[in-house]
Amino acid sequence: MNFFGKLKEPIFLKENSNAQEQLKKLKDLEPSLNTEGIKLLKQDIKNLEYGIIGEKNIEFELKNSHMPMYVLHDIYLEDGDLSAQIDYLVFTKKLCFVIESKNLYGNIEINNAGDFIRTTEFKRSKKKEGIYSPVTQNQRHIDLMEKISVNGKSNLLTKLFSKRSFDDTYKSVVVLSNPKTVLNAKFAKKEVKEKVIRADQLVKYIKDAYKQSSKIAMSDKELLIWVQSYMNVHKDSVKDYTKKYEPYKVTTNQQTIKKVVSHKSEDKSMPVMQKAAPVNKTNLYEELKTYRLNKSREENFKAYTIFTNKQLEALVDKMPTTKDDLLAVEGFGETKANKYGLDIVRIMRKYL
Repeated sequence: MNFFGKLKEPIFLKENSNAQEQLKKLKDLEPSLNTEGIKLLKQDIKNLEYGIIGEKNIEFELKNSHMPMYVLHDIYLEDGDLSAQIDYLVFTKKLCFVIESKNLYGNIEINNAGDFIRTTEFKRSKKKEGIYSPVTQNQRHIDLMEKISVNGKSNLLTKLFSKRSFDDTYKSVVVLSNPKTVLNAKFAKKEVKEKVIRADQLVKYIKDAYKQSSKIAMSDKELLIWVQSYMNVHKDSVKDYTKKYEPYKVTTNQQTIKKVVSHKSEDKSMPVMQKAAPVNKTNLYEELKTYRLNKSREENFKAYTIFTNKQLEALVDKMPTTKDDLLAVEGFGETKANKYGLDIVRIMRKYL
């Protein structure tokens, strides 16, 4: 059924995101941090990578929906001290869907109080923890959108009408984009349950909500004007994502001390740095082997696809401490170095 007249397929008017740029900045920061900082950075990188994968899953569903709609990806709004980073805005001729993407690992339970509880399992041990409600998070985004929309109207009557119709027009949707996540919402209240879906349910959700809406459909021109109004208020985010790591940065001298000195200085007048202690290659071998096993379980691949025993021995022998060093190890091309290089180099540097 063609709901929207001439518009027949999804159109992404804004498709790019600053997440990849943010990811690169974080990875480039690793050599300048101490051990505690590297641990924090590694977790942040992992979370960001999960987020990027999750948004790509949603993008795939929307692009293959064959539905007439406009899509804006990664919209940043500001009003005074308030701001909102919105993953996706999906515009149809009746409704706008405000999508919060969550690529959560583990299984998610929503109780009757609206709390989100995540259960993870590792080596047969289960861990339960509460997480911040993405429903609440997305509602904050919508509240800011409403404030901007209402304040942008020219007169009092228009503002009142806009405020009254806002809730009927904008729909909050939290999309769990990890296909392995199991959602248990049987005890959740209806108003919470209906806002949380899996990625493979997104297209049906949008179609059903559109059919059930009693609003009068806009014209193609009106729809485009509506979408453009959010393009106009979107701002490129200028956040400094590296600022939080300032307390963990090491000095230039400390970075120099980390390097292995293979020989004494020939200039006797110059102070000689103390030689590094011999590398415990047995422990290094075992740590790399453990990393490989954990990574293979995380990605659901065979361990040898991460790196083979032969490549493992080459790592221990050559001790690569940079990406370029890693690329010189047989079996490590750009793809594998980009994917696992930061982890491997971090492990190597612990033994210098």
